[in-house]
Amino acid sequence: MLYFAYGSNLNHFQMKRRCKDSLFLKKMNLKDFKLTFRSKYRAADIEKNKNSLVPGGLFEISKSDEKKLDVYEDYPTLYKKHYFYYYGKKVMTYTMNKKTPFRYPTERYLNIVKQGYKDCKLNLKFLKKALLPK
Repeated sequence: MLYFAYGSNLNHFQMKRRCKDSLFLKKMNLKDFKLTFRSKYRAADIEKNKNSLVPGGLFEISKSDEKKLDVYEDYPTLYKKHYFYYYGKKVMTYTMNKKTPFRYPTERYLNIVKQGYKDCKLNLKFLKKALLPK
């Protein structure tokens, strides 16, 4: 199945450790969404936002990888699954259930995400924008 990563799962080392069958396919943009950070975990989330986009990584994952991600993402308690179509193919990603206020991520988490942006060759300006006080 296809999986869209936009936070710490962009980090190739972390993603491989978590999902041994995962394969990074390409970078892509999810339109009409924006990146933010929230919850007591100060983790990445996406929310609908017209004329905005979230850069991310498109991965091929196995059923067992999906089960591992479900555990990591605390599905269905913290995150729910969101499906969309990309060039006619169904893609899964996670979005938080509770849209709590923005919380600045921890340095450790942010460094994992930054490395993920490098691994997937994404433009850091989107990450920097998501970190600005609203």
